[in-house]
Amino acid sequence: MHAPAPTGALRQLVAHARHGDLGAYARQVQRLGGCEQPIRMEGHRLHVHATTGEIVRELVDRDLPAGQLLIRCNNRRATRCATCSEVYRKDTFQLVTAGLNGGKGIGPAVAQHPRVFATFTAPSFGPVHNRPGGGRCRCGHLHPADDPALGTPLDPDRYDYRAAVLWNAHAGALWGRFTTYLRQHLAAAAGIPRSELRHCLKVSYAKVAEYQRRGAIHFHAVIRLDGPDGAEDTPPAWATTELLTDAIRSATRLAEAPGPDLDGRTYAFRFGKQLDIRPIRSADFAGTTELSSRAVAGYIAKYATKGAESATGTVDRPIRNPITDLIGADITDHARQMILTCWRLGARPDLEDLRLRKWAHMLGFRGHFSTKSRAYSVTLGALRQQRADHNEAQARERAAEAGHPLPDLDPDTVLVLSHWRFAGTGLTAAEHFITHGSPPPTTDTTDSRADAEGEPIHA
Repeated sequence: MHAPAPTGALRQLVAHARHGDLGAYARQVQRLGGCEQPIRMEGHRLHVHATTGEIVRELVDRDLPAGQLLIRCNNRRATRCATCSEVYRKDTFQLVTAGLNGGKGIGPAVAQHPRVFATFTAPSFGPVHNRPGGGRCRCGHLHPADDPALGTPLDPDRYDYRAAVLWNAHAGALWGRFTTYLRQHLAAAAGIPRSELRHCLKVSYAKVAEYQRRGAIHFHAVIRLDGPDGAEDTPPAWATTELLTDAIRSATRLAEAPGPDLDGRTYAFRFGKQLDIRPIRSADFAGTTELSSRAVAGYIAKYATKGAESATGTVDRPIRNPITDLIGADITDHARQMILTCWRLGARPDLEDLRLRKWAHMLGFRGHFSTKSRAYSVTLGALRQQRADHNEAQARERAAEAGHPLPDLDPDTVLVLSHWRFAGTGLTAAEHFITHGSPPPTTDTTDSRADAEGEPIHA
């Protein structure tokens, strides 16, 4: 049962009942699917016949039950919107699974290709509190698994915060160097020039970035060998799982991303010594260190919705002023120091291209959390389009059943003219009650301020 509606929500619902269709209002809100921070837009969209100029279909904000267009925030972060992040997690799971077992336009033969699950760690920036094998830390204590001290430096004054932040900022470039060396090693093993490798072999991958408790990025990746045409093409017989494993180890040792020169020190970044590579189970592979494809897909999808705030205890939105934004913030001293290091380094003109202040809340990492090579599998965009097409078909069915069929919109003859402007985010008290059946945290959760420096809205 729903909790009693709070006074503010009740007043808003009564007002909608007087001046509009309360049922239509509820349906517009429910179509958000539980999104906690919807984007509110004002404007219009016209579908115009290209030849006659006739308006075939029109959508105007004032005609909508809420008086605005409400769209899902589509934020991948679980701390920002649990519902939208769950959709992102499921889409990522489908994307990774399609590249392992087939589906979504990928044939099942891809499951027979050599593929491994590899974890690439960061180097050390100083000793931290940990639980080696679940045992005693070097500080002499047995830390419980939820101890906030885990991942924090044993000696903060000697911890290399500069290198830790710069590592995060260069981790994406290091991955790019790694893939170059990986292809070089595979070409050398085949006895062919690297320029000829693409004619007989393609390296495909899907990876996710994860924060360790110490705030350093590391990568989990599915790496697969295909024929020259990608997932649908069988790789050559010499391209084995063992060869792929050896090539990954060699490329990891050689890969290096050059960093800046700061105060007489030249920085260069390599992966840490810990490298874990395990074959992914299929009918052709056997061994005690294998993983199932479902477990791998679930693991990658899980971390696709998490950021630094989940592991390190930092904030989940951009820092505009470290003094005001961090005062009273529930973050660890270690995360605070990494944010302040980003802020100080971000003021240096020679590090301007790293944009460390913009990404201070990410502890310097500015890359995408989940990425894939072009030929690995279906794209997230394609999955979203399938969902949009399905929703459009359902909307047409509902309109037809109500006796108001929607006109057919031929993209070859109908132009779409749209003009929308940002009007705020969040749910009103009434919308929160419709969505959650409970009072909102405040009287009105909407925010009309544009987040000019925030993360992009994927609407």
